[in-house]
Amino acid sequence: MTAPDLLAQLNPTQAQAADHYTGPALVIAGAGSGKTRTLIYRIAHLIGHYGVQPGEILAVTFTNKAAAEMRERASHLIGGADKLWMSTFHSAGVRILRAYGEHIGLRRGFVIYDDDDQLDILKEVMGSVPGIGPDTNPRVLRGILDRAKSNLLTPEDLSRSGEPYISGVPREAAAEVYRRYEQRKKGQNAIDFGDLITETVRLFQEVPAVLNAVQNRAKFIHVDEYQDTNKAQYELTRLLASRDRNLLVVGDPDQSIYKFRGADIQNILDFQKDYRDAKVYLLEHNYRSSARVLTIANKLIENNAERLDKTLKAVKEDGHPVVFHRAGDHRAEGDFVAEWITRLHTLEGRRFSEMAILYRTNAQSRVLEESLRRVQIPAKIVGGVGFYDRREIKDILAYARLAINPSDDVALRRIIGRPKRGIGDTALVKLMDWARANGTSLLTACANAEQARILDRGAQRPVEFAALMEAMADAAENYEPAPFLRFVIETSGYLDLLRQEGQEGQVRMENLDELINAAQEWAQEHEGTIADFLDDAALLSSVDDMRTKTENKGSPEDAVTLMTMHNAKGLEFPVVFIVGTEEGLLPSKGALVEAGGIEEERRLFYVGITRAMERLFLTAAQNRMQFGKTNAAEDSRFLEEIEGHFDTIDPYGQVIEYRAKTWKQYRPTVPAPNVVKNTSPMTAGMAFRGGEKVKHPKFGEGQVLAVAGVGDRQEVTVHFPSAGTKKLLVKFANLSPA
Repeated sequence: MTAPDLLAQLNPTQAQAADHYTGPALVIAGAGSGKTRTLIYRIAHLIGHYGVQPGEILAVTFTNKAAAEMRERASHLIGGADKLWMSTFHSAGVRILRAYGEHIGLRRGFVIYDDDDQLDILKEVMGSVPGIGPDTNPRVLRGILDRAKSNLLTPEDLSRSGEPYISGVPREAAAEVYRRYEQRKKGQNAIDFGDLITETVRLFQEVPAVLNAVQNRAKFIHVDEYQDTNKAQYELTRLLASRDRNLLVVGDPDQSIYKFRGADIQNILDFQKDYRDAKVYLLEHNYRSSARVLTIANKLIENNAERLDKTLKAVKEDGHPVVFHRAGDHRAEGDFVAEWITRLHTLEGRRFSEMAILYRTNAQSRVLEESLRRVQIPAKIVGGVGFYDRREIKDILAYARLAINPSDDVALRRIIGRPKRGIGDTALVKLMDWARANGTSLLTACANAEQARILDRGAQRPVEFAALMEAMADAAENYEPAPFLRFVIETSGYLDLLRQEGQEGQVRMENLDELINAAQEWAQEHEGTIADFLDDAALLSSVDDMRTKTENKGSPEDAVTLMTMHNAKGLEFPVVFIVGTEEGLLPSKGALVEAGGIEEERRLFYVGITRAMERLFLTAAQNRMQFGKTNAAEDSRFLEEIEGHFDTIDPYGQVIEYRAKTWKQYRPTVPAPNVVKNTSPMTAGMAFRGGEKVKHPKFGEGQVLAVAGVGDRQEVTVHFPSAGTKKLLVKFANLSPA
């Protein structure tokens, strides 16, 4: 195919971007706008029209799958595609360090440590660092180190930046662990995953000749999903492009949803400041979604301040109306979704695999799984496992099993070290030997630790564990299932363990809350004890196991997809259900007190909406169970932003009037944390929750991004288009409604 033929396959804006030759360029590619197609055709056009050699082109993306797809699609357009350098950031780092690592002390044959290797070294190092207790989770330390490396922070940088504690660990202690960890790796001629980028950056900074050599191989650089880059990836890209400046980046700030992984949206927002001569191309034609879906998406995202203006334009016709349903409670919500999936499958012939259910948190999947199971709809969970197969759920249920059956050695072995109690492998072997010799259970052996020859202070630890289980056994006889599980979670020390696991631990705590909800709902429908609940939970888990085995055989199962909106990015489905559009879920509670949190949650909702190709269903519950108690729920503030562009339907599918139950009109009788009325003369009567449009006497109009503190110490983060983002103490800010 000749070069003109190539461009003729694109729409006018795509063709302009693909015809870009030299100098920096920013391609703002809206959802479903054909960004990968444009990028591949640009590479082919460089070769076919401008005579660029395939060996001079580098294209970087975030996953091996995406890189392989780009390579395969390029091979259909051009010859010599095998000479193109298409890879992830980390794969590019491996290649460069293998070739030039000796310049910065990496000997040939260096090894790359995986996650488990990292944890092994951290376990060795942390025990000798003052301030690091024996109960400190090495995964927390690994997270601290990973974040430091993604921000190009050395141990010295880490020790002198920020608050005294990081994720509950003293900053100086964390920096010392980091320092010793790096020394240990260096002595073993090893690097870890984060080093693949940070060490490449260091190599380029310290050895200009190496940077020049790599630049000869990467004269034309492409970076996909640029909105997801962190500081280290940004710096690596900047260095590579510093000589020839032939850098084309593709991305969409409206789909930047990975701040918790270190992504910095400012990298794409500031591209034109970094490269003032950059050409900008807007890909706004959406080939995925119907016009009605895109109307919702556009109305929503225009409320964000931190974005680059664009409006998705539908190529498809209007299509089905977007519908919203407010269910009585979370179970009714799940049943509504299951009923509509059945209807679409039966009456319209939709395959189950054409439909997806998206939610904000993994914990929401439990009720949905049960609703689908009741009407025998096959389902698969992407990016997770069935609710009752999750580690934290199995751990707490193991405590419960052991409480009602002291002879359950399998349960004991699972949880005796979760959390750690100072009972190591050696002690456990001695306990097992004593139990076998005396024909008794491991729990009995724990109660008789001295006889099992667990000597000195160590003898008390198994005894204390046995006493803990005895208290749980008493509680099992006296408590209903939900209060008993709450007792287990609180007295076992499991919450403290999860609090040390950062973001991952927060997700697991949400799942434990949902376990309590499950037990409470079970008790409302059944008469029985915790033992009866465990029986039913075991049956549900067995169903999940059988479903997983079927999937693992590689059979083309026709199943509904369940996943979080984060996991849905990059995917598309003819029919999408987004559940839980409520305050506290979407946006999440944490977003209300985090700078930029509301805007990131709005982008997340936007990503969810733009996964829908033909039909979009939004649902909320009037009441939702939390911590075993049913509470009134409020519609998400985002629904108000798109009101008038969706149809509200009742359980029977009939269109009814939408009566907003949003945070602006329905305030709780007791203000939630960080939602207080300000007594400053200029802001009297205003209540801040994030999202408000305000006016400042100096900075002009802006939008509140986050709220922190209460009373006289309340602070708001406000984005002002004319002055940037500012943190202001409300008491003195003189803000007024815009």
